[in-house]
Amino acid sequence: MRHTVTPSYHWRKSSYSGGGEGNNCVEIATRPTHIAVRDSKRPTERTLVVPSGAFRAFISSLKDGGRPGPVGL
Repeated sequence: MRHTVTPSYHWRKSSYSGGGEGNNCVEIATRPTHIAVRDSKRPTERTLVVPSGAFRAFISSLKDGGRPGPVGL
């Protein structure tokens, strides 16, 4: 699946971005079918795009202490 990440994406930073300028984190942009992820320090470089379901499974796994589980990629 290929998606073009456009400037119209609404990027938001992690709430765990740290102090100072808050540039030590990732940013995400949500779409109905996928989630785009980028490095906040390098916003013009490549972006990782994953299906929404896979991203939700990944976040759930982190919240559950990182236990492996099925991921629908």
